[in-house]
Amino acid sequence: MDINKSIAYQKAYQFAIRIVKAYKYLTEEKKEYVLSKQLLRSGTSIGANIAEANGGISQADFRSKMSIAYKETLETKYWLSLLKDTDYIEEKAFQSIHQDADEISKILFSIIKRTEKTDN
Repeated sequence: MDINKSIAYQKAYQFAIRIVKAYKYLTEEKKEYVLSKQLLRSGTSIGANIAEANGGISQADFRSKMSIAYKETLETKYWLSLLKDTDYIEEKAFQSIHQDADEISKILFSIIKRTEKTDN
C-alpha cells in the first residue's frame, strides 16, 4: 500500500501542517515557547511515525510504530488542553484542532487493534 494514499497518513500530514501554523502563532503572537515546542514535537511526530511504520520490517514493527503514533496523538491532545486552559489558545480553535487529533487517534487505534487480530 502506498502510505501517501492512506487516510491515516493524509490526515496526520494535514494535522502536522495545522500544528506548525499553531506553533508559529503561539511563538510569534503569544510569545509562548515552551508548551508550543512540546506541541510541535508531538503533533508532527504522528505523521512521521506513520511514515516510518510503512517501512516496518515485520507486522510487529509496523504495529509498534503505529502505537507510537497513537501515543503521540494522546500527548498532543494533552498539550492542546493545557494551552487552552492557560489561555494561549481560544476555545473555538482548541475544539477544531482537538477534534482532528481525536479523529486521528481513533483511526490509529483501529489500525492497531486490527493488526493485533492478524497475529492471533
